Amino acid sequence: MLSSIEICAGAGGQALGLEMAGFEHAALVEIEPPACATLRLNRPQWNVIEGDLRQFDGRPFKGIDLLAGGVPCPPFSKAGKQLGAGDERDLFPEAIRLVDECRPHAVMLENVRGLLDAVFDDYRNKVERQLKKMGYVPGWRLLNASDYGVSQLRPRVIFVGIRKDLAAGFSWPEPNKLPPPTVGEHLFDLMAANGWKGAKRWREQANSIAPTLVGGSKKHGGPDLGPTRAKRAWAALGVDGMGLWDEAPARDFVGMPRLTPKMTARIQGFPDDWQIYGRKTAAYRQIGNAFPAPVAEAVARQIYAALSAQRIFKVAL
Repeated sequence: MLSSIEICAGAGGQALGLEMAGFEHAALVEIEPPACATLRLNRPQWNVIEGDLRQFDGRPFKGIDLLAGGVPCPPFSKAGKQLGAGDERDLFPEAIRLVDECRPHAVMLENVRGLLDAVFDDYRNKVERQLKKMGYVPGWRLLNASDYGVSQLRPRVIFVGIRKDLAAGFSWPEPNKLPPPTVGEHLFDLMAANGWKGAKRWREQANSIAPTLVGGSKKHGGPDLGPTRAKRAWAALGVDGMGLWDEAPARDFVGMPRLTPKMTARIQGFPDDWQIYGRKTAAYRQIGNAFPAPVAEAVARQIYAALSAQRIFKVAL
């Protein structure tokens, strides 16, 4: 089994995807206490390091197979000011520092699609130059979560850097041949859990994938489904996006139901047995900011194959 370090681990979406792809976590670094509690709740055996990434020393993990993570997206998000390197939350420099310290065989970082905007051309080029100087072959790719079984419109930018002597074995994952389930198909059993009479009619209305879930930040956002445009998209699916409910609608409920945290977690690709620590606002912030595990798994499997092929080749020699 190959080993990994996960930075900015959050609620564990990417970490779970890496686990499903065959990676074993040597350490997971996360600053938010509720997210750390979620990781420990689901995987007590994981080495969860609670603290600021800027204080994390990568040198004890020198030679790790993979350094992965989802560095904060606000510096590059169209919903913000797109300050990039001028944003105090920009942790790409810390990720580069850790690559230099632990020299992993591969690097995998995810972020919002805004990172590919022309305004960040110089920023991306600088990241590439730094990685090339350290002996990696870097690449960026915009992947849609819906292409990998996630019932959600969620484009994400993935950065992969492979050590030069291993890079020939890597290729980006191909999209699934089958489309993901609609929101109605995906959530029907949860929406009907309390015997709601309108569940079947709702399933027919919720006949497409979900808009992008937005979890909000510590400064802004609560347990609702995002800005006005997103709420309109949810309303078209028969969902009230003004907040979340603790439970599914009651048997005689009339009107547009709200989602529960468990429903949003399923839309994000978390398995039903993955527990999110905290009340609605804290839980939904973790869920909405997560990297869907199926997408992480798809990319990580390609990285795993590239690294494993080189090991098999060396053994054969």
